[in-house]
Amino acid sequence: MNWVVKVGGSLFPDHAVNLCKILVGKKVMIICGGGAWANLIRKYDKNMNFSGTATHKSAILCMDILGILLADKLPFTKEVYSFEDAERVMDAGKLPILIPSRLLDDLDPLEHSWKVTSDSISLYIAHQLKAKLLIATDVDGIYDHQPSQDGAQLIKNISAKKLLNFGETSVDEFLAKLLLQYESDCYVINGKYPERVLSIIEEKNDEDNKYTLIGGT
Repeated sequence: MNWVVKVGGSLFPDHAVNLCKILVGKKVMIICGGGAWANLIRKYDKNMNFSGTATHKSAILCMDILGILLADKLPFTKEVYSFEDAERVMDAGKLPILIPSRLLDDLDPLEHSWKVTSDSISLYIAHQLKAKLLIATDVDGIYDHQPSQDGAQLIKNISAKKLLNFGETSVDEFLAKLLLQYESDCYVINGKYPERVLSIIEEKNDEDNKYTLIGGT
């Protein structure tokens, strides 16, 4: 397996479906973000102040939900629950979609807080597989300030060390720390444009492609 592609919940359902279609036959495993379900848990947590463990596990179950729903609509995909399952599905010519809660219950590798979301979880899994990570979201990458503000500039390359000072951007707050720990890199790219993702996966080095490469090496 060469790549783990984290499909942000903001892309669900239509953009997520289109992105998966273009990745069939590639050495890729899909992990879904928690999307609107996880955001709803955040909203509840602000009012109720649940424990970090309860919200962490609940948000991971939201990743399960989107993964199961996505696999249900795409006959060329299959939900998987282990790395071994993913390899078998890939060898059979299908695109594996990881349903992560069972695996993460056994391993429980990361802190239980809102700093850790599906971004850091996907990086942890990619590290275990010795695979590269691509985070597909609904913006082009990391910006020098909020992309909704006038004059925001896309950052093509940024070190994970520098990103530590950015707080939460289009990726979670813990990701930069984990990239440095693993001495790893990852791409952040707009999944609404599947051809951009494919260009990275196929290592075509298109200079006009819009993305951010976060370097932890």
